[in-house]
Amino acid sequence: MDIISTRNMLLKAKQGKYAIPAFNIYNLETMQAVMEAAANMKSPVILATSPSTIKYTGLDTLVSLVRSGIKEYKIPAALHLDHCTDLELLRQCISAGYKSVMIDASQESFEENIRKTKEAVHFAHKYDATVEAELGHVGGRGGEDIFTDPDAALEFVNKTDVDSLAIAIGTVHGLYKSEPKLDFERLISIEERTNVPLVLHGASGVPDKSIVRAIELGICKINIATELKVPFARETGKFLQEQPEEMDPRKYFAPGKEAIKKAAMVKIEIFGSSKKI
Repeated sequence: MDIISTRNMLLKAKQGKYAIPAFNIYNLETMQAVMEAAANMKSPVILATSPSTIKYTGLDTLVSLVRSGIKEYKIPAALHLDHCTDLELLRQCISAGYKSVMIDASQESFEENIRKTKEAVHFAHKYDATVEAELGHVGGRGGEDIFTDPDAALEFVNKTDVDSLAIAIGTVHGLYKSEPKLDFERLISIEERTNVPLVLHGASGVPDKSIVRAIELGICKINIATELKVPFARETGKFLQEQPEEMDPRKYFAPGKEAIKKAAMVKIEIFGSSKKI
């Protein structure tokens, strides 16, 4: 068993009306926590890494960590490059063993987004890797103009042959100041026009009922980062505050790892991907 692409897992999720969790990892501890959660829940999982994480941890190190995790936990897992704007880094990741990548040209013009996505797809498919792109922009708070246009989504998918599409329907990255309102009518329109798995970014902090509804309407992959980082930092900090003399990272990381595992298992249950392997 080795690193796999997201192709089959997302298509199965689309057919089965559930979503695959994409959990951001950063190092050994976060990888172990996420993989243990997925193994406990018998869920396929996507391990997402940002370009900054690759710079921090190292490309070959991340690939080796995930391969070791797959061997240990014996679950299907994809190693995913998230929000990559650099086509050269994207090619390096695929050559190193990644089978899933996201080219993010969402802040470029529509035409440039198509061009860069087509180039990414052309390279990735030679290696049986899958490509996610973003249309609209999940970033700032508010503004109708950043939402994904359903007709543009149809044109984009047809012209790029992209494998999955991240759409902007009202979520943002990071923490929310108030409860987000997702545009479900827009999601319905996009789902009706496209035939690829749809992805929701910025899902940390979105109410469970909204997540469940989004999955019912066609979301097949959901990214979670903040809701893992916060409990990890909180529990690790709490341990060090209570035991400031402790020097062993294996001990002070333990409660943080457990917090990530618990948070990930909750998300897996909500997404409906438990017992899908």
